[in-house]
Amino acid sequence: MKKVFIDGSEGTTGLRIHERLEGREDIEILKIDSDKRKNPDEISKFINESDITFLCLPDAAAKEAVTYVKNDNTVIIDASTAHRTEPGWAYGFPELSDEHREKIKTGKRIAVPGCYASGFIGIAYPLVKQGIIGTDYPITINAYSGYSGGGKKLIAAYEDEGRDKCYSSVRTYGWSQEHKHLKEMKAITGIDRLPLFTPMTTDYYSGMLVQVPLYADLLKKKVSPEELRDMFADYYAGEQFIKVMPYGAEADEGNVLFADACSMWDGMQIFVTGNEDRLVVATRFDNLGKGASGAAVQCMNLVMGVDEATGLSL
Repeated sequence: MKKVFIDGSEGTTGLRIHERLEGREDIEILKIDSDKRKNPDEISKFINESDITFLCLPDAAAKEAVTYVKNDNTVIIDASTAHRTEPGWAYGFPELSDEHREKIKTGKRIAVPGCYASGFIGIAYPLVKQGIIGTDYPITINAYSGYSGGGKKLIAAYEDEGRDKCYSSVRTYGWSQEHKHLKEMKAITGIDRLPLFTPMTTDYYSGMLVQVPLYADLLKKKVSPEELRDMFADYYAGEQFIKVMPYGAEADEGNVLFADACSMWDGMQIFVTGNEDRLVVATRFDNLGKGASGAAVQCMNLVMGVDEATGLSL
């Protein structure tokens, strides 16, 4: 039985990890007293007693928590932005390649991808690796998330009975093009420039849709929408967390895609549509599932050598 500690267990990501671990008989959850959860000595004690520690903390706190590790056998799975592009840290998206999966299995330091980054990288990484787009392609990302992605403060704003009516509309942000996920989007895919990224939150709790439009005449390899869909299907063949949808699957929803359709599910769907001139690739998933807590537990399962989907909803 593995001992697991969740540092930041009262935050949105930490709570969802805890929910996924409840009832499992192969782990023991180490629980810190609520009044000591910010005590460095107490945190250090729990980290070093654990086999696996999840960090569900702001970046600065996550970096500090790593300095507490003295036990060479403790595995750190960090859900913050702090270490996603740091040398020596495995990037927690095992479906990208055999190398990614092996680094997670054998690593002591694992960084869980950001939610928007997961949706984008799930699209862009195969496009680059399979030679469909060049690293110099001018990428644009349009993405929508449930308000839970903004953490406790934004959740409270949306769920306040007396909230301003503006919260019933789409909320776009990140206008300065400095969103914290951009760094990993560029680093993990190997593209030359940061994408133009337009993130939005809307009035539902969880679920995410990330879209990448493509001009056919700017592709390195000419492909039809159907051929592009088949490329993704081949790339992710055998992966239980990635479901590449049949071409035209959006017809089942009235030729639209609802961004919250994968709420409470831990996988990711990929859609391809378009025509001979313009194509669109989209990922749909739960920003708290494959985009956060679910991905963190998937990484833990790999570390433990059990089925990746253990305790998760697929």
